[in-house]
Amino acid sequence: MSKVDRRIIKSQEAIKKAVLELMSEKSFDEITIQDIADRANVNRGTIYLHYLDKFDLLDKLMEEHINNLREACEWACDMEWVDATIVFFEYFESNYLFFSTMLASKGAPSFRSKFLDFLIDEFKDEVDTTTGKNDGLSKDVMVKFVGNAYVGVVESWLKDGMPSPPNLMAEQVGILLERIL
Repeated sequence: MSKVDRRIIKSQEAIKKAVLELMSEKSFDEITIQDIADRANVNRGTIYLHYLDKFDLLDKLMEEHINNLREACEWACDMEWVDATIVFFEYFESNYLFFSTMLASKGAPSFRSKFLDFLIDEFKDEVDTTTGKNDGLSKDVMVKFVGNAYVGVVESWLKDGMPSPPNLMAEQVGILLERIL
């Protein structure tokens, strides 16, 4: 695999940051490629070298974060609930601009759906409805309940400006997940 030029990485990061900053200021529909180029301090052509249009840029940005969460899940999901949840809340904190913008933005409602779908997919193997406290409950309902609750807690925490540190949020959410699942 060939090494990617640092200038390319730097340009792509500037472009991604620019679109997120702009989305926190105005609706995605109002943002132009020129706005993104100006904010990122790159030429319009540089954006088109990497992305088809602003929709492709947004899709790739969302896909990148969902893939990062999926990769983290591959190793973190073998941990206890609280420990695994810390990994995710620290990721949300370190990517605050992305998650707060995507979950609050009217221009990217598809991210919330993609995030929820990811969580439902990850939680579905954790639900046992054949024994104990969940005996007889619908697996589908439980997974949707847990996924929506998780998204809601993350969304609220980010909208409130992360008033609690990630480890405290993760501990609370992890304990709830242990109780439910």
